[in-house]
Amino acid sequence: MNTAPLHIGIVACSAEGAALCYRTLCAEGARRMGPHAHPEISLHTHSLADYVACLDRGDLDGVAALMLSSADKLARAGADFLICPDNTIHQALDRIVAHAPRPWLHIAAEVAAVASARGYRRIGILGTHWLVDSGVYPGKLGDRGLDYARPTQEDRQLLGRIIMDELVYGVFEPASVARLQGIVDRLKDDGCDAVVLGCTELPLVLNDNNCALPTLDSTRILARAALDRAINGRTP
Repeated sequence: MNTAPLHIGIVACSAEGAALCYRTLCAEGARRMGPHAHPEISLHTHSLADYVACLDRGDLDGVAALMLSSADKLARAGADFLICPDNTIHQALDRIVAHAPRPWLHIAAEVAAVASARGYRRIGILGTHWLVDSGVYPGKLGDRGLDYARPTQEDRQLLGRIIMDELVYGVFEPASVARLQGIVDRLKDDGCDAVVLGCTELPLVLNDNNCALPTLDSTRILARAALDRAINGRTP
């Protein structure tokens, strides 16, 4: 007997990344399940300003409280498991996962699994300065025996400015895209054989066709992993 797919709950943070994740779930769901079909999806987000205020003061407990609040609302809406299409706030996930009302998929763990399966060995990390400075990706890449490289401090500041001043608002300036491509070039020179797009807005402007390195699209990787869970009917 056929069973309904699991209900996916999206703990959102920034609009563009969450929208891309949602669109991916719907579009790829239809390709896998049939015309117009996709699993049930619910989304909740607090104001991005609330998250940024916590991040600016280094308050990961505050970030965790916002995530847990969304998780509780999504559980009450019927979600069977949760995803968060925002790499930066995964810094706080370990603080709540044991107390969360539903199980989670971890975006960096899913990216690391794909990187390992594709045979990459040294991964460049792109994202906000909060994410790049954190242990979110080094930990999960290390679990797979993968090496990593961070951009220079100057490049981290450039990444953060472009992401937070432009991409989260849906502004895609050609000059800024060229600067992001330059950062990828420098990571290639540092020995990387792939780069993780560790901000969920980065796939809107960077891809395999315009970068010097193969890209690991964290937004779509997470969405596909969620589809696998939902269709297979197993919570994490």
